[in-house]
Parts: sequence; structure tokens; C-alpha cells
Amino acid sequence: MTSRSASSAARKTKAASVKPTPPVQAPTKARAALAGGSARVVFVTGMSGAGRSSALKALEDIGYEAVDNLPLSLIAGLLAPKGLAGMSKKAARSAPPLAIGVDIRTRDFGVASLLETLDALMAQSDLDAHLLFLDASDDILLRRYTETRRRHPLAVDRPVRDGIAHERRMLAKLRLRADRLIDTSDFAPGDLRRLVEGLYGLNKRGQLAVCVTSFSYRLGVPREADLVFDARFLRNPHYVPALKPHTGLDKDVGAYVAADDGFDEFFDSLTHLLTLLLPRFAQEGKSYLTIAIGCTGGRHRSVYVAETLASWLRRQRFDASSDVLTVHRDIQGGGSGAESPTRKTKPPRAPQARRGAAQTTRAGKANSGKTRGR
Repeated sequence: MTSRSASSAARKTKAASVKPTPPVQAPTKARAALAGGSARVVFVTGMSGAGRSSALKALEDIGYEAVDNLPLSLIAGLLAPKGLAGMSKKAARSAPPLAIGVDIRTRDFGVASLLETLDALMAQSDLDAHLLFLDASDDILLRRYTETRRRHPLAVDRPVRDGIAHERRMLAKLRLRADRLIDTSDFAPGDLRRLVEGLYGLNKRGQLAVCVTSFSYRLGVPREADLVFDARFLRNPHYVPALKPHTGLDKDVGAYVAADDGFDEFFDSLTHLLTLLLPRFAQEGKSYLTIAIGCTGGRHRSVYVAETLASWLRRQRFDASSDVLTVHRDIQGGGSGAESPTRKTKPPRAPQARRGAAQTTRAGKANSGKTRGR
């Protein structure tokens, strides 16, 4: 038996002998609150253009009752101590959870008054209130407003960048107070929805949800990552012509990566570390964990390791058996392997702009010919 086969056999024997890790429970205080039937309320706020409306829509789709831009003066009445909107406590417990959208466009909005309202609500024993803040870098927000040609609510008579800076100053204290901050700068379409579902899913309250994401180091480490692991030491399928066009989702690529002499030892060490960390994270009250696996291009090694790790997590019953999300951020993006180019920064509308320019040029030449003909 080769050392490679012996290593694989030992790993299988070890996996078979290890008892499944018992489900991770939420902290005692959190369990008590959930057992008491406290009504969940999620306040969704953040920078304009960072995805607040998308997050609110995602919450609505998974069973929340969404209310957007409710005047602050009405929130206290809606969430009265004797039950939501005057309902009995029993009826309030059976009512769907609430997602309330609040931003600078909300009538009578003020950071101080909103924080005061939140303090009062969080003191209520019958409420499980959370503040979610959506953010993105200034350059990304500017690009989003430029591409959609929408007007920033604080930039009616000034440049968009000035409106973004003004809003960031206004919301600084609210951002610091948030129970959870989501930075959507590097999110692909659908990423925010999956993240919101993992964080606030109604059937998984009190559990630790895990997101395993692959990424390209050339395109940057994910901003939301809690743990980052580098897979660039593994041999690279990018340099095998038959494997280069494929990804870590393909069996041949996976077999090539797994055949690396260092893979088994790396994966065993990684899972051993997570066996120690995940229960401790849950005990400290952490409800969501993002594990990022990176390689050069984000298409081969990191994808295979991320998929393998996600499968292992589901088998271990880390309280997140059905709550392990897998995201491959750069599998379709900016170039694969060591020779991949950096991310292109041209806006999506550029090809249309070029076609329009070409049509204008052709029309100009035609008009020029007509003029010469005359």
C-alpha cells in the first residue's frame, strides 16, 4: 500500500470512529428568549444604495411582514409592550415576525430618536429586536448610482459623492450600534439574499449558520470573511490544458486537487480546527460565520476545497446541517489561474455605448458623403 493510500485509509477510519458533534445550542439567554415566544423584529437600515430594499424584500420572501419607511413616531405604537399593534401576547407570538425598513427618507428620521426608540424596544421582554445595517464602499455606491442614473436622496443639488459623504456622517453612530453589519461591496446578484436567509431564517433561530465561500486573491479577500484559508500551496489545475477550462465543481479537477500530497493533511488540520472553533463561536452568541477559501484565480483549488468543506460541515451536524451555504464568488469572474488578468473596471453599459458610438460614426460618415455629393 502506498503512503498516499495509507493516508486516505487512515483518514476514512478516523472519520468513521469519530462521533458526530452534537448540535450547537444558542446561549442560555437566547434560548430563554426564544422559548418565551418573544416576537422577532428586525430593523433594516444603512447607506442608500447598499441593498436595504433588497434585504427587506428577502426578509419578506422568507415569511417576515415587511414595513418600509414607517414614521418613527408610529413604531412605538406598532410594537407596544402589550402586543404588536394592540394584539394580545398570545396573538403576537403567533403573528409573523416584523422587518421594518428605516433610512434617511423616513419621515421624522433622526439617528438620536431612532436609537432612543431601539433602546426602549430592546428593554421589552416580549420583543427580540435586531438592528441590521447595510453598507458598501463609497466608490461602489457611487458606481451604483451612476449606472442606475438614480438621484441620491441627499444629493439633490450637489454631486452624488457629496451626498454619500453626508449620509455616512449622519449614520456613523447608527452603524456602530448595529447588531449586524453587512458590506455588499463585493456581492454578486443573489449573495445578499442568501446571506439574509441564512441569518434570519425562521426555522433556524438560535443556530449557527455557516457560509463557505471561494474567492480569487487577485480580486481581493471577501470583506465579510471571519476565517480565511489559503489554498494556493496545492498544485494548480490551471497549468493542465485539459483541466484549465473547467472549475473545482468538475470531478476531474477535484480529483487532481485531492491527489496533491499535502491535501489530506491540510484538510484534516482544517476540520480539526473547525471542530474546536464552531461550538465556541456558538457559545459566544455568534449566529453566522463566513469561512473563505482562496486561490489565485478563484475557479479551481478554492472551489473544490470549499465544496469539500461544506459537505464535511453538513455531515458533522454543527447545528448548521441545513444551514451551510456555499458561494463561489469568482468562479465566473476575472480570470482563472496564476496568469489571470485583474478585474475589469469597465461599466456593464460600455458595450452598448461602443455600439452606439459606432452607429453614430457610420451615420456621420454617411452624412459627410452626402454633403460631398452635394
